Amino acid sequence: MANDKVTSAQVAALAGVSQSAVSRVFTPGASASKKTVERVRAAALELGYRPNALARGLITGRTRIIGLVVAYLDNQFYPVALELLSRALQERGYHILMFMAGNTTDKIAEVVGELMDYQVDGIITASVAMSNDLTTRCAAAGIPVVMFNRGQDDARLSEVTSDNVAGGRRAAEFLLAGGHRRIAHVMGWQGSSTGRDRAAGFSQAMRAAGVAPVAMIDGMYNRETAASVARDLFSGPDRPDAVFVGNDHMAFAVMDVLRFELGLSLPGDVSVVGYDDVPLASWPAYDLTTIRQPVRRMVDATVDALMAQIEGDGMPRKLQIDGSLIIRKSARTP
Repeated sequence: MANDKVTSAQVAALAGVSQSAVSRVFTPGASASKKTVERVRAAALELGYRPNALARGLITGRTRIIGLVVAYLDNQFYPVALELLSRALQERGYHILMFMAGNTTDKIAEVVGELMDYQVDGIITASVAMSNDLTTRCAAAGIPVVMFNRGQDDARLSEVTSDNVAGGRRAAEFLLAGGHRRIAHVMGWQGSSTGRDRAAGFSQAMRAAGVAPVAMIDGMYNRETAASVARDLFSGPDRPDAVFVGNDHMAFAVMDVLRFELGLSLPGDVSVVGYDDVPLASWPAYDLTTIRQPVRRMVDATVDALMAQIEGDGMPRKLQIDGSLIIRKSARTP
């Protein structure tokens, strides 16, 4: 038997139960008595049986696979979020099929097309935009889509983000309260809702205080771009005394330029505030004051929204979860 594939019928015969009982034991959410589960699993272990998930998917119409589309992993926020998403979905009996897509329309369309070929039960996009055509295709195929950490003006899509406008406003208010008046903003990519919303919140607070930003420059959510922007901002005599950076990934680059290239002290010469509160932000090397994205709450809300739609009892929803200001030592404390 070593070279033959063990079947559920053989497991049923050894366990003394029906083949449908074997199927129930290995189907997440299906009911089976404790005694039946013990007998079936003992028989399966003895025979080396593994259920055919693809075959079960053809029978039930559910693959129990969730497609995850990610733009990039350079930012520490995403590995943390993806680990939490994977664990949360596994607890619900689902597995992740992950693709990297970038933010080009053609590549995203190619990846989503492949996920549809795999007949995934749902799709989560992390910082990836969906075109109208792709959304229509997913809706027609009955595949729900939830956008994680990205918003889009489309009623057919669920989205879960932090309250980015409030976060940007909170960062500006903190710097203003610290006595700063020459404040610059290294913005997140303005092609994304997160970058635009954080910049909008920052601008609102600055206008309310009657203070004009020294500069608002797109850092593209890119470390090298942010470092170059920092060099330009601090090359002249009228340099900023504070910088709000659109995410921690860029903020680390800005801090490195200020301290190690320009010899400035933080917060003595300049204050820096980031956004995300990734693990590295709390390390003594950076000790970054930042706006925390409540990643665990965002993940839970994302999985709940997706499961509700998969199970047919949920409409698309748009959720913004407020994040707190985490005060450390990279910025002057009011």
